[in-house]
Amino acid sequence: MDVLSAGRLKMRKSIYMPAKTKDEMVSLPVISVLLRHASGNVLFDTGCAPEAATDPEGRWGGLARVMQPDFAPADAVVNQLPKHGLTPDDIDVVICSHLHPDHCGCNTAFRRATVYAHADELAAAKAGGAERQGYLPQEWDISQGYTEINGQTDLFGDGRIVLLPLPGHSPGLTTARVELDRDGTFLLASDAAPMMRHVDQGYAPKNSWNMDLAVAALAEIKAQKDRGTAILCGHDDAQWHKISTQPEGFR
Repeated sequence: MDVLSAGRLKMRKSIYMPAKTKDEMVSLPVISVLLRHASGNVLFDTGCAPEAATDPEGRWGGLARVMQPDFAPADAVVNQLPKHGLTPDDIDVVICSHLHPDHCGCNTAFRRATVYAHADELAAAKAGGAERQGYLPQEWDISQGYTEINGQTDLFGDGRIVLLPLPGHSPGLTTARVELDRDGTFLLASDAAPMMRHVDQGYAPKNSWNMDLAVAALAEIKAQKDRGTAILCGHDDAQWHKISTQPEGFR
């Protein structure tokens, strides 16, 4: 398992930290996770499109004023894969935690992949007025379509990568439990736990679709953490700096 850069955003701190003022900004990493399984190469989330780095409003419209792209095209996951000896055509499976543009922006590059997303997330993306909720067709709508999931899904039937829906941030937010031989169990939490402070303190960010469900998801993640699962957050800068300076990934 390798954690890859997939962009970076600037957002208001008050979205994630209630005591902060609306004028304070926070820099957030965007990550993608590469999993090498005997049955194929898997990518959990594809992050920001490289075009968002050079023409934010052209790519994201008004949303770019709320979450401001703050990265170079080289930091997008499609340009990070060669560092791991891969191209987009080498990815067999893409797992979409959800369909906001900072998590699915490179989906169109993975033409050979089977792409998984929760049925409720796809319904939200296709609903009337979805663009006002952050679902941009140019980001999530792909030619090969999606393989829909509705509940817990063991991706390869061996317990190594299990998809676990934890709605709250969005209607179909899906996490992944990963079992590694050397380093143990990980939960790829995406925006169900954007920062570890939300897990430890039990409060959900303001940009949650359903606050009650988001808090319940955090409680479940905290329970998993207490049982020894390592939580990989969606946008935790301190965690990202620690992981990105490791000489090797997780095994």
